[in-house]
Amino acid sequence: MELRWTDEERAFRKEVRDFIDRELPKETRERMIRGKSPTKEMVVEWQRKLNKRGWAVPDWPVEHGGPGWTPAQRYIFREELMQAPAPQPLAFNTNMCGPVIIAFGTEEQKKRFLPRMANLDDWWCQGFSEPGAGSDLAGLKCRAVRQGDHYVVNGQKTWTTLAQYADWIFLLVRTDPNAKKQEGISFLLCDMKSPGITVRPIITIEGGHEVNEVFFDDVKVPVENLVGQENRGWDCAKFLLGNERFGQARVGASRERIRRLKAIARETMLDGRPLAEDPTFRQSVAEIEVELQALEMTVMRVIANETKRKGSNKPDPATSVLKIKGTEIQQNVSELLMKAAGPYAWVDGDPEAEGSNQWDVAPDWAYGLAGTYFNWRKQSIYGGSNEIQRNIMAKAFLGL
Repeated sequence: MELRWTDEERAFRKEVRDFIDRELPKETRERMIRGKSPTKEMVVEWQRKLNKRGWAVPDWPVEHGGPGWTPAQRYIFREELMQAPAPQPLAFNTNMCGPVIIAFGTEEQKKRFLPRMANLDDWWCQGFSEPGAGSDLAGLKCRAVRQGDHYVVNGQKTWTTLAQYADWIFLLVRTDPNAKKQEGISFLLCDMKSPGITVRPIITIEGGHEVNEVFFDDVKVPVENLVGQENRGWDCAKFLLGNERFGQARVGASRERIRRLKAIARETMLDGRPLAEDPTFRQSVAEIEVELQALEMTVMRVIANETKRKGSNKPDPATSVLKIKGTEIQQNVSELLMKAAGPYAWVDGDPEAEGSNQWDVAPDWAYGLAGTYFNWRKQSIYGGSNEIQRNIMAKAFLGL
């Protein structure tokens, strides 16, 4: 089965593709093709170009800067960015905190934060996970005590992605320690320049600095930065996580990586012939492509259901399906890339760095494949582990 697009949708895809080809800086595209994450400056520059075009916040309502696209157009836009590849609009701003403020925030919060989120004038990060409270997020202990017109926050967050760049953090805090786990939690917006905040890097296995620990020592957060009702932050969290899990399907990203995999297989020799001609390898690639096609169909069904669920702040349980299959496919592709590259997969570092000589023997497509493989083990854990997602599905679809 193949997805069919209307003439208008095909024209829209061409419009998006032409814009990317014309406006995406060459160095950004080349960096991402090599498997490296774009720099902060690259992300900011690109999102501001998208915002100027009116495309930075495709999922937001028109009154808050959204383009008014159909679900199919939003899907096409995401896929074209991933396949280019080009940076996505910063998810913490556009797919996580922004929609929460739109759904639960005050008018003052919307006016203050949303335009700056769309233009990436403020870089946001997510303060959810804690030591001992990741997959079981409701077990968080970071405490906020109201004192007059401020909350005083004490505690720790961990695995905080790109906190080293962040101007603001949205975080879950416990405001009623005597309530049940999912109750007594509030959703706060905190300026990262507030006194008492310490950010410490966590260096991941491939040597990257992507995640951090964030410590709060008597940090004052104005009460006006509470989103929704006090002790009802779990409603905001569930809504946000539903959006986050939807984004983890990443069909376009997997499709781009499969193209890279096939190119590598054409250059890699096995028993005197290209790996791409090996029947076992071809079968493995075909199986992933079939799963990816099925995932794309499921994404489209979830998107189509959005119109029926309009006005609902409850996450669609089907996003758990997208999260599970999307992350599993990405991990399987990274494993096949490792196998296809053989010993070259272990080549790391920057081929453009001064004094680098390992690239005299390794092809340029080998950059960082092992690092990506190990780093992507996290994908089935963050955003709610896949085991937790299966529990959500069992409850929602089977009544267990």
